Amino acid sequence: MKAKIYKPTKTAMQSGRFNTKKWVLEFEQKDKRFNNPLIGWIGSTDMRQELLLRFENKDEAVNYAKKHGIEYELIQPNKRKIIIQTYADNFK
Repeated sequence: MKAKIYKPTKTAMQSGRFNTKKWVLEFEQKDKRFNNPLIGWIGSTDMRQELLLRFENKDEAVNYAKKHGIEYELIQPNKRKIIIQTYADNFK
C-alpha cells in the first residue's frame, strides 16, 4: 500500500486558490480497472483509490502515514512566481 502526499494545485477552471491550502494523502491504484460490458461502467476492486485524506499541514499527513505504516512519497509544491505589473505596462 503506497500513497502520495502533496498540496493540490488550482484547476484551470478557477481563478482563486480555494482548495490549495491543505495537504492531501492519496492512495495509489493497486488493481487494474475493468470495464463492465453490460452497463459500460468502469469498475475496480480497490476501494482505497477512492479515499482522499486532507490535512492542515505536511507534518500531520506524514505523521498519519508513519503511524499507520503507509509507505508514502512526499511531493513538494512549486513556488508561485508573482509578477507585479501595472496597467500602463500593457502599452509600453
